Amino acid sequence: MTDPYQNIEAKTLRAVREKIGPIAYQRSRLIIGAWCVLDILFFSLSLLGVILTHQPLLKIFFSLLMGIASSSLFVLAHDAAHGALFRKNWLAELIGTIFMLPALNVYRLWCFGHNRIHHGFTSLSSVDWIWRPLSIEEYQSLSRIKKTMYRVERSLYGCGFHYLAKVWLPKMILFMPGKLAKREKIKLWISKFWVFAYALFMTIIAYHLDGLLGIFTLLVLPFIVFNYVISLIVYLHHTHPEIPFFDAKTEWNHSIGALYCTTVIHSHWLIDCLTHNILTHTPHHVDIRIPFYRLKVAFKSIKMHYSNYLHEYGLNSKVLRHIFRSCKLYDYETHTWHTFKIKGIDSKIMSKKT
Repeated sequence: MTDPYQNIEAKTLRAVREKIGPIAYQRSRLIIGAWCVLDILFFSLSLLGVILTHQPLLKIFFSLLMGIASSSLFVLAHDAAHGALFRKNWLAELIGTIFMLPALNVYRLWCFGHNRIHHGFTSLSSVDWIWRPLSIEEYQSLSRIKKTMYRVERSLYGCGFHYLAKVWLPKMILFMPGKLAKREKIKLWISKFWVFAYALFMTIIAYHLDGLLGIFTLLVLPFIVFNYVISLIVYLHHTHPEIPFFDAKTEWNHSIGALYCTTVIHSHWLIDCLTHNILTHTPHHVDIRIPFYRLKVAFKSIKMHYSNYLHEYGLNSKVLRHIFRSCKLYDYETHTWHTFKIKGIDSKIMSKKT
C-alpha cells in the first residue's frame, strides 16, 4: 500500500491556497499594534523585575520570564520577516531587527536561511537541514562524543542544544554568505553589530548592578530559555512518528512538505498567546503571508479539503514523551523511525508505514 502523502491531489501550493478563504488574509493594524505593545510590555516588565530585584530566586524567576518574552518577540519578528504583518518592508525590517535583539539573533541572516531554505524545501532533508534526523548508518559512523551530543539534542530536556549549536552559532554568529553584493554584506554586518552592541550593553549594565549573577540573569538565562523554547517548537512543527523526512527530491513536492510534513498542535490558550498561534503550523507553511492571528481560521479551510493528510493532536506530557522517545533515527529508504536500541544495523521500529 502506498503512503498517504503520495495521493495528495494538490501538486502545487497554489492549489491548496485556493481553498483558503479571503478572511485569512485580512490584516489589522489594530491587532498587530496591540500585540506588539503587549509583547514589549511583557519583556519590559520582566527586564525591570531582573534589574530591580536583588533576591537571587526572584531574579531567576523574572529571568525565566524574560526568556519566554524573548521567544514571543522572536515569533512576531518571524512573521514580520515573512511579510505577514506589515506592508512596508522597512517597517518589517525595523520591527524584526529590534524584536530579535533579546534573543541575540541577526534578523537578516535568520531571514536568509529560514525563508529560502526551510520554507522552500520543508522536510526535504538534503536541503532543509533543520532537525534532520540521522540515519542508522550516519549515527554509527559518529565518534562517541558526537553520538552523545546527538542523543542530548534528540531528548525532551536537551533539545535546546539544537538551535544553539546548529543554528545560532554557525548561522547567526559565524556565517556570512559569500555570493552577495558589497552593499548587502555591509547591511548584514550592521545587523550583526546591533546584536553585539545589545549583548555588550546588557552585560555592562548587568555586571554593574549584580556582578556575575546579574549577567547570568539578565543575559545568559533568558538566552538559554529562548533556545529551548524555539528548539522545542520547531521540533514539534515537523517531527512526529507518522511524519516522513526525504533525502530524494523525486519523492517530495511542496504540497507534501506543507501539508503532510507539518503539525497542528492544540494547546492551552495561554501557550497560544505567548507563541502567537505558531503551533497551528500547517497554514503557515501553505502560505507565509497569513498573519498569525488568522492561522486558526485558515486551518479550518484547509482541514475541510485535506483532513486525510494533516497531523493534528493535543499537547500534553504523554504525547511529548512518545514523540521524543520514538523519533531518534530515520531510515530514508523505508521511511521508518527507529530508537537508539540498535543491534548491528537494526533497531526497534516505532512507526512503520506499510
